[in-house]
Amino acid sequence: MAEIEFKSVAKSFDKVGVIAGLDLKVDDGEFIVFVGPSGCGKSTALRMIAGLEETTSGDIRIGSRSVTGLAPSDRNVAMVFQSYALYPHMTVAGNIGFPLKMAGRPAAEIAERVKEAADILDLGPYLGRRPAQLSGGQRQRVALGRAIVRHPEVFLFDEPLSNLDADLRVSMRGEIMRLRERIRATMIYVTHDQTEAMTMGDRIAVFAPLKDGHGRNLMQVGKPEELYERPANLFVARFLGSPKMNMIEMAEGQAPAFGTMDLETRPADHAGALLLGVRPEDIRIANAGAPGLAGRIRLVEALGAEYYVHVETAAGELIARVMDKRLRPTSGDVVALQPAPGSFHLFDKATGCRLAT
Repeated sequence: MAEIEFKSVAKSFDKVGVIAGLDLKVDDGEFIVFVGPSGCGKSTALRMIAGLEETTSGDIRIGSRSVTGLAPSDRNVAMVFQSYALYPHMTVAGNIGFPLKMAGRPAAEIAERVKEAADILDLGPYLGRRPAQLSGGQRQRVALGRAIVRHPEVFLFDEPLSNLDADLRVSMRGEIMRLRERIRATMIYVTHDQTEAMTMGDRIAVFAPLKDGHGRNLMQVGKPEELYERPANLFVARFLGSPKMNMIEMAEGQAPAFGTMDLETRPADHAGALLLGVRPEDIRIANAGAPGLAGRIRLVEALGAEYYVHVETAAGELIARVMDKRLRPTSGDVVALQPAPGSFHLFDKATGCRLAT
């Protein structure tokens, strides 16, 4: 079994806290994505699993054993880095088989495992080439092959696609997802890209810097659709989604921003300021004078299949995501913004926590 568990794990560098009180369990065979902005501790958490960083306190377990304090070579994990780190003087076969050569495995076993990894990654025709003769995507596949050949219990990916262009990133996402289907090992994937997180993970763990997380890193863990549809707090709500969720402040006793359309959203027993969130795709643009929140279009971003429409309102600038190509929103038009029924997210402004809606 290759379950992974963080138990009250903390990490500091020169007395500067990076991770605090991290409790998280990754199931055997699960593909989980650690996502968050720079400085949130996600890569540090990954490196602690690999043994490349020591824990300051707490315990990390892989399967039934504690690996805290074990050398990286004793953990049976393989890590794929952002940099390919291939040996330029070696062939593809030599690069893939290098970990086994260093472990003193027999030549016949190395050849067999290299072929197995190359077949999985469609690298067979390139085994005799050197890295300089490969594309960026092919080099990243070689780095994946070097991890596969070890037959590890756990695969760790530290932003492996960051150096690739947009088309290659999409292609390599598919490669990694197909790899996951063929090799049912436990996989943890670190990224700052929410698209990668939403499309790849069985579950997502959203990390925040300690200052933004009010003393903790892990903001929410769940399936992608759960985090998107019911973010636990303001940090998750704002981080997931492009364009970002619109936020409208509602002071205590203030009338709702959308008039009678959202009167039911304020809990009767809640005092204090609230933030009313609504995603851009949940806002419909209607003609001036229709029910809703009146505003004037300030900017239209045409993205081919959709428009991002920026509207100045009494509640601030809001963004509507328009998918109907029959509409032609124009800067300067006066419109009414109508939220879809049941699309509101309500947060306590002081604590950032989601309120039951």
